[in-house]
Formats: sequence, structure tokens, C-alpha cells
Amino acid sequence: MISVIMAGGSGTRFWPLSREITPKQYLYLFSEKTMIQETVERLFPMIGLESIYVVSTEAQIPLIKDNIPKIEDDHLIIEPFGKNTAPCVALSAAYLKRKYSGDKTILILPSDHIIVEQDIFIDSIKVGLEAAREGNLVTFGIQPDYPATGYGYIEAGEKVSEGVMKINTFKEKPDFATAKSFLEQGNYLWNSGMFMWTIDSILSNFKRYAPGIYELIEEIEEKWDKEGLDADIGLIYSRMERVPVDIAIMEKADNRVVIPVNYHWNDVGSWRAVAELSEKDKNNNTFKGKVIAVGSEGNYVHSDHRLIALVDVENLVVVDTPDAILITKKESAERVKEVITEIDKKDWNEYL
Repeated sequence: MISVIMAGGSGTRFWPLSREITPKQYLYLFSEKTMIQETVERLFPMIGLESIYVVSTEAQIPLIKDNIPKIEDDHLIIEPFGKNTAPCVALSAAYLKRKYSGDKTILILPSDHIIVEQDIFIDSIKVGLEAAREGNLVTFGIQPDYPATGYGYIEAGEKVSEGVMKINTFKEKPDFATAKSFLEQGNYLWNSGMFMWTIDSILSNFKRYAPGIYELIEEIEEKWDKEGLDADIGLIYSRMERVPVDIAIMEKADNRVVIPVNYHWNDVGSWRAVAELSEKDKNNNTFKGKVIAVGSEGNYVHSDHRLIALVDVENLVVVDTPDAILITKKESAERVKEVITEIDKKDWNEYL
């Protein structure tokens, strides 16, 4: 087995701590390790660094090397720019086909998820490995414990083998009533965005279900043949459709299966999620840095630069950086992306 870690995200939902040059996966949000470091180390009981690849944009290569200093250059798969996960996966598979046989299994992981129970994670990967070797496109579905509206869902069907189920349908992020009904039905799982398949299997499915992407990948391979893996593929890649692999492949394929998993998982999609996952004091506050709180409860404060004082406030997120401060209600934390839009409109690029 080899693993590809997708690390090309821009992390705009974690402004002002995350910027274009330091996306979320390179932040120290929960421990003394960054999220990408934790993702890599999560794999070590199964595979070593020689079997781990990272796919990202050219701009993030220095960050990857800072975070994973022992990774070899030929284990960095470089996208000219982000085009969502379908082009990213197709490019990675084509790259790895030049190094491995087509029956080699690939585990695809985002670089910025939290998974608590390491042993259950490893056990689920072992189940997925067997299913992928049989030619299936495998994904991992998180057993939900509340009616989340921020995740897509997978409707699991009949049992294929121990721990493996067919996928009936994929569902987009639902409203609360729909999410509640999913939870009550019991066969709906959160879509984790983690996948397993063989090189040949995923490429054949691209050829069948996403021929536009596949044809561009063939052009890239021809360029690699002529000019080497350092060839400039930007013009070809710019023609890629910006689409998730779920929509391009998984929603259409007939050899798709899901492995239900029951561990604490979070894709950490907002500052509110960070606050919920962080350790709290007796007043339900989380403080990182010098903070004084008077009559204040349920707040999250991150400051490395100055003293922050709270007086009689509740459920706020405060993130302090040298050149910008974010103050928001926890329930509005996902609107941070609107701040990025406004900054962009004003051409205040130094804050992006």
C-alpha cells in the first residue's frame, strides 16, 4: 500500500491565522504538531515515509518540506494550481503508475482531518485494503452521532463482506430535518473524503466516467515522456474541470463500496469546530496566549502577540495576528470566507 496526502487547500476558513502562504494544514491548532504532521504520523504503524506521497501546489512545497523534512523530492506530486480533488487524484494516479504496478493500492487522505482512535483507523484501513484489491473503489463513512448539516452523506446498502457495504447513493449537505431523518434511518454515514483503490482501477474509472480529465492526463503523460516529470504542465492542467472526485467518479461508478467506521473524526471546517475540539476550562473557555476573562464563558481566543481581555462576553471566537484580528460569534464562524471576499474586493492582498 502507498498513501497520497492531499495538501493543496488554501485554508481560507481559518483567516487570519491561515493565509495563502500558510494554509490550515500547516497550523498548530491542537498540539505541538501541525495537522499534516499528524496525518503522516497516523500512517506510520502501517507504512513508512518511503510509501507516502504528498500532492500540492508548487507554492506549498517549501511548507511541506518544513513539516516533513525527510520526504524525498520524488514523493512530492506537484499540481500547477488547485483544481479540486478529481484532477488531483487523476494526476497522482498517473504519476504513481510510472513508479508502481497497476495493482498497487493507494490510500487517499486529506491533510487536515482529526482522527482520535488510531487503532480503529488502522483496522478500517486493513479492511479497505482487501476491498480495494478486489477492484472496488472504497470510501470510508463515519457513523454519525448527531444530525450534522455540514457534511455530505453516503447511503449504505447491502453488505458485501465483513465491514464492507455497497453504496446506494451520495447525498449533498442536507438541511436539519433531512439530516435528522438520515440519523434515524441508521444506514447513512458522513462522507469522510478518504478513499482507497488500485492505480488501474481509478484510472479506468476516469477513462469511463470523466473522459475529459482522462484525456488531459494522457496529454500530461505524453509531455512527461518527452520532457520528464519536471515538464511544465500548466497549460494542460488549466483545462481541467474543477470538480470533486466524489462527483466525477464515485457518484457514477458501479464498483463503489463504503466501510462504516466509528471513531471520533472531524474535518475541522471552521473556527467553531476548532473551539469545540479544544480543551476547555471550568467556564468552557479555550485560551491560547495571554488572556484575561472576567464574567465570560464559552469563548475561544488565539493570540500569540498581545494580551486579550474579555469582559462579560459569551461564545466568541477571537483570533489575533500581527496585522489582523478576527472577532465573531461561534455560530457565525463559517462566514469568515465572506471576509476573504471583501478583502479581495478591496485589493488588500497583503491580508490574504
